[in-house]
Amino acid sequence: MDGVLDEQVASAEPGRQREQPGPADRSTRNTAVLVGFTAITNLADGVTKVVLPLMATQLTHSPAQVAGVGLTLTLPWLLVALHVGVLVDRFDRRLLLWLADGARMLVIAAMLSLALQDSVTIPALYIAGLVLGIAEVVALTSAATLVPSAVAPAGQERANAWVAGAETACNEFCGPFVGGLLVAAGASVALGWTGVGYLIGTLILVFLAGRFKPGTDGTRPTGSVNERIAEGIRFLWQERLLRLMALALTVLSACWGAWLALMPLVATSLMHLDSREYGILLSALGAGGLIGALTVTTVNRLLGRRWSMFADLIGTAAMVAAPVLSTNLWVVATGAFLGGMGGILWTVNSRTISQRLVPSGMLGRYNAAARLFSWGAMPLGAGLVGLLAEWFGMRTAFAVFTVATLLIFVPFLRTMTPRALAEIDATAPKN
Repeated sequence: MDGVLDEQVASAEPGRQREQPGPADRSTRNTAVLVGFTAITNLADGVTKVVLPLMATQLTHSPAQVAGVGLTLTLPWLLVALHVGVLVDRFDRRLLLWLADGARMLVIAAMLSLALQDSVTIPALYIAGLVLGIAEVVALTSAATLVPSAVAPAGQERANAWVAGAETACNEFCGPFVGGLLVAAGASVALGWTGVGYLIGTLILVFLAGRFKPGTDGTRPTGSVNERIAEGIRFLWQERLLRLMALALTVLSACWGAWLALMPLVATSLMHLDSREYGILLSALGAGGLIGALTVTTVNRLLGRRWSMFADLIGTAAMVAAPVLSTNLWVVATGAFLGGMGGILWTVNSRTISQRLVPSGMLGRYNAAARLFSWGAMPLGAGLVGLLAEWFGMRTAFAVFTVATLLIFVPFLRTMTPRALAEIDATAPKN
């Protein structure tokens, strides 16, 4: 596979070649590097999402200003994701990861300096959040495009599983938990350890073997940035399977945004959970994601990729339907577990499919567009569920999202056919 194997270099001893690791060895090493980098940097990202808003609460009691800090961390996905996709399709993707981590470390160092001088302000937190948010867009988009050139096709499903599992577990679950512990020791301590995490991630990338600049013919891409963005969106829309996955992902992500936004109120007012029981509920979501990452290869072997992805539709429907049907903790937690597991099954398989369908020179734009659908749909789902709950009640709001998920079933089964998947697998390299 182009970009995976370095050229053999002559050894100092005449007539002999330096022994190089084979494709399987290099794929294994690169998988470990990508998983390690993803885990550490996403753990640091998760910590910052806790630390910066908590620092804001020490400066103001305005809910809008505090919420604004969290908004700056996610807003770049809506503002610059498509432009970052063009960037990723133009430059060396490992270099972009280094630059993203470098920007993160500079921001953390600046905030640490301000914290030590007791000079942190709300505008400074907004600027820091925006820079960190843009760096996260660059890092996650670049990292998602590395697997095809870093890992042989036979190992890509496993690599996608571990990368997706590390991303989800560390960014959404472990990161906030660790962030809460670090903030208890002081904002300066939390910022310091976050900076160390980004530094370690930067050093880990040194061990990634291969070449990661997109394109193989040496030509420079033509057309303006907007034209290249439009090219990527047209490619996504014209490819039937990619279009289905994008539209389905929009609905599924909106359901996740709705569940995460409304569940705290449902847990306290309808289910009457205490903090320990609510922790159990959220842990079920994370446990499902972890189990999904560990078992996706087995599930695919037993059920096939089509039914493995269909399991996410069922799991997400169960997640949003459970609060409609019951206020029992274990019923709702089971729904959360199924939703978390299904989410990882979808993520791994959709990434594997897209990596086989999308040319290397367009992977950045495709991944940016796909994440725009998912990250953009989550706040929309959160806003919509709030309005529906206000007007019609919380159970009715979740029922609407349950119906929306069920409506995807038929289009999915008609488009994601065994024949379509077999054609994709037939065109994939075998080593």
